Amino acid sequence: MELFFWISIAVILYTYLGYGLLLFVLLKFKSLLLGKKQIPAIGYTPSVTVVVAAYNEAYCIEEKILNTLALNYPQEKIKFVFITDGSTDETPSIIAKYPQILGMHEPGRSGKIAAVHRAMGKVDTEIVVFTDANTMLNKDAILLMCRHYQDQKVGAIAGEKRVQIDDNADATAGEGFYWKYESKLKKWDSELYSVVGAAGELFSIRTNLYQPVEPDTILDDFMISMNIALKGFKIVYEPDAYATELASANTGEELKRKIRIAAGGVQSTIRLRALLLPFKQPVLSFEYISHRILRWVVTPYLMILAFIVNIVLVGSLGYMNIYGLMLLGQLFFYTAALLGWVMEQKQLKVKLFFIPYYFCLMNYAVIAGFARYFFGEQSVLWEKAKRK
Repeated sequence: MELFFWISIAVILYTYLGYGLLLFVLLKFKSLLLGKKQIPAIGYTPSVTVVVAAYNEAYCIEEKILNTLALNYPQEKIKFVFITDGSTDETPSIIAKYPQILGMHEPGRSGKIAAVHRAMGKVDTEIVVFTDANTMLNKDAILLMCRHYQDQKVGAIAGEKRVQIDDNADATAGEGFYWKYESKLKKWDSELYSVVGAAGELFSIRTNLYQPVEPDTILDDFMISMNIALKGFKIVYEPDAYATELASANTGEELKRKIRIAAGGVQSTIRLRALLLPFKQPVLSFEYISHRILRWVVTPYLMILAFIVNIVLVGSLGYMNIYGLMLLGQLFFYTAALLGWVMEQKQLKVKLFFIPYYFCLMNYAVIAGFARYFFGEQSVLWEKAKRK
């Protein structure tokens, strides 16, 4: 029982701290052995199509259109496709006001995957950039991403997601902290070998590498990019190309989003099971297991088991030892998380408690998402979280 406890603690610490530290050390050794890799210069401008899937986004679509049309890229080399299948608001008519944009619309709603696949039938450029309708890109985002395609080993580029936290931020302030840490890990993953999947806020791929994912795929952006990685191409992270969006309106909305992602994580684990064996692509498998698998299907359960086993060990061995200190530490952490929840209910802003609260929220979402996936309750249709 003691061995199980310490293994559990080690895996938990490795998942959230140790992997980042290990990447940092490995990159130092790589830099010493091979020298620092030079970042490609801006100037490579292959033909690009920007694809935006929008469902009932009338509240933000005009801002998105203006942001997209203002991107710094040679006008003769860039096209725009906005697809609004199933939208029942003014989104299609707003898009129709802009002749530079190819608007695609069907009244039936079949989900984002079907919409994107239909839009891809209109893409005839070398590169396709996917971006969400409610995120705004920095002006040079596409220029910065495309420079990496000079390397023929690069098959996809992941941009950075930046979460805006306002002065009235509640526990979703933890979302901003999480994405800053996640961005650092993505940067290090990329420098070691490849990013482990891209997020839908902003990513691009070589058009000829696009492979339609199964219609019931939950994390379509992740799977589209990982299918490219499975073919032996790298996914490069470009932190200076970023998509900005507001934090979730509240932790209830953030929880809804996280549960969906967790259900998709379980599904992706099953569909990418070949990566669990490190024989074909050892470095990618190492990154995938360390960065994704442990978070999605292992660590949340170990947190519960470690707490229970810790109580049993204190009951049998007493509390005047290391196990007593460990239990005290766990109680302090979970009490801080509980206080974060209480303060959110009272609309009090004490950010010290928001991070443990958000951390526990994330891990609860994994367990809830696991159950939702296996009971077949997770729809492929995206129900977007409300933003501030």
